[in-house]
Amino acid sequence: MTDARTPPLTDPVQAADKLIVQEVAPRDGLQIEPTWVETADKIALINGLSEAGFTRIEAGSFVSPKAIPALRDGEAVFAQIERRAGVIYVALVPNLKGAERALAAKADELNLVMSASQTHNRANMRMSCESSLAAFGDIVRHVKDTGVRLNATVATAFGCPFEGVIDEDRVVGIVDTYREMGIKGITLADTTGMANPRQVARLVKRVLQRVPPSALTLHFHNTRGLGLANVLAAYEAGARRFDAALGGLGGCPFAPGASGNICTEDLVNLCNEMGIPTGIDLVKLLALSRALPELLGHDVPGQVAKAGRNSDLHPVPDYVLHI
Repeated sequence: MTDARTPPLTDPVQAADKLIVQEVAPRDGLQIEPTWVETADKIALINGLSEAGFTRIEAGSFVSPKAIPALRDGEAVFAQIERRAGVIYVALVPNLKGAERALAAKADELNLVMSASQTHNRANMRMSCESSLAAFGDIVRHVKDTGVRLNATVATAFGCPFEGVIDEDRVVGIVDTYREMGIKGITLADTTGMANPRQVARLVKRVLQRVPPSALTLHFHNTRGLGLANVLAAYEAGARRFDAALGGLGGCPFAPGASGNICTEDLVNLCNEMGIPTGIDLVKLLALSRALPELLGHDVPGQVAKAGRNSDLHPVPDYVLHI
């Protein structure tokens, strides 16, 4: 019997060709929602994502409740989710205090964020890049020997809504600094959807000279409709891990007009159609996405949840049967 998650392939696909999707809706997606999502609903969503086949889920953040009130229940969420073997539950942390809370909550990986843009970093983190790096150093020292993974994100890596073009040498230099600090995981984030495929391929190739594909994540937004095109450009350049949000939720709260992340089910559908394995059950994923409008009180950007899969055929109209 054929696995419903991946269609038959003409040519065998090597394990190295698998595209890993890290689901970020429980954190990046929900953080700017105006409607409070109950803790029990957050837990049910994360459990459903685990069941759908994700191996990496950004389950919450340990930011000040005053800054991100929508995620003020991080401890309760991490304490009550049904953890599955082989699934890494990630927490975003802004500083040492957040890291301490995340460690107490037994997060598997901590994600640290600094913008390549000084202006965006001051808007997003309320501090300079230099201050962010100093805070990262405190976190690295604190988690040493705990077994907890560290990932650091270069936000606005492909452009800043305040400063415009970001020098690629600066982005690569930040990656080098992260690695020198002992941070193994790296994310390049197109925080406000300013990247284009040629730019993505060029920068990914440069970073992959320093970071193995297993340690590199790409984070794209679909603000200008290029999200999935940028995924393909990065994948063809050698990247294998990508952030995405169920329903296309999310957006940067500190940049005008920055719409949501690339949509998880649209990405998985693309991979299925192209024969790229993800290990994610698209049918279960669509069921989760179609429940979002009732949960959040508004429609979501995802397309496949509305249109259905290519294989979801429609009944032939009666009049056609009589022609």
